[in-house]
Amino acid sequence: MTAPRELLRVVAAEPVGPYTLLRLERGVLDPGIPGQFFMLEAPGRVLPRPMSLCTAPPGELGFLIDPIGPGTRALCALKLGDAIHVLGPLGIGFDLSVERPLLLGGGIGIGPLPYLSEALGGTRAILGFRSDHHAEAARLLPGAEVVVEPRLVTEILPDDPGDVLACGPEPMLEAVRARVPGAQLAWEAPMACGYGACYGCVVEREGRYVRLCIDGPVLRDAA
Repeated sequence: MTAPRELLRVVAAEPVGPYTLLRLERGVLDPGIPGQFFMLEAPGRVLPRPMSLCTAPPGELGFLIDPIGPGTRALCALKLGDAIHVLGPLGIGFDLSVERPLLLGGGIGIGPLPYLSEALGGTRAILGFRSDHHAEAARLLPGAEVVVEPRLVTEILPDDPGDVLACGPEPMLEAVRARVPGAQLAWEAPMACGYGACYGCVVEREGRYVRLCIDGPVLRDAA
């Protein structure tokens, strides 16, 4: 079934440290499974930008965005009453049938974790950031343990971490998969379409090539 696409109005664009929490009216779109993503129209840009859902209060969809390029800066510059087209939810999210979840997030990888934590009924979380300014985003996940570089989340990972669900930069995810076989890891790659047609998000994983938009973005390594 093709995911719906709808024109959604901006409820707010709130600063969260260096990031922006873009809050949109939900319309008829379903929030989907934590870890799935939506394609957000970037004003003035040809291609949309893939974003995991961060918050899903009644009637809203919230996306945590790092303004690192022209598309993400355009999204962060949206104002109350502006409207953009949104397509989704897309891809494969986290498997929620876990017994002892531990959430790990690095930088903007905290994005899907508040919604994921809510879906799990609240759980342990460890978040890593490059600076105290970036660490202001931890307020979106109250109660999480926070580390700031040069410390790393993998340095304080328990010997028996349970069921790890992680999102963050590739070096962090590679370190997690080396420590925790079977962890669920949300990977990132540039995407143009979001539904497998353009092959722009193909990455090599475990000796095979996968399209993260339809085979992921959440992948579980073999335990």
